[in-house]
Amino acid sequence: MFVEQEKSVMNKGNEILENTIAQLNEYFNGSRKAFDLKVSLNGTDFQKNVWNELLKISYGETLSYKSLAIRVGNEKSVRAVGSANSRNKIWIIVPCHRVIGTNGSLTGYAGGIDRKQWLLNHEKNILSI
Repeated sequence: MFVEQEKSVMNKGNEILENTIAQLNEYFNGSRKAFDLKVSLNGTDFQKNVWNELLKISYGETLSYKSLAIRVGNEKSVRAVGSANSRNKIWIIVPCHRVIGTNGSLTGYAGGIDRKQWLLNHEKNILSI
């Protein structure tokens, strides 16, 4: 469970927060593969373009930084894509963990590579059930 029941009492009455927590709990227990939340992406136009592309990466799938750069319109913007990815404040919901190195390596995740690996394994394991 993402948030323990005792702690969830603090969130009572905040419908947006309650819905977000419920959807995150569903994600972690394997019953949610896409989020249905209204999010406000605050950043530069380029960052928002990158984050919107992240939202298109399917559950259990990965995409290389280079492929993401191509999707946002500039194959040479790999570093800028990585920078935008690192500034994503809504981890998991905007799935920056699904972006990997061109050679398949796990690189650059603000939550740590161990968490990135766990999230990717979690999604693949749920899909294999």
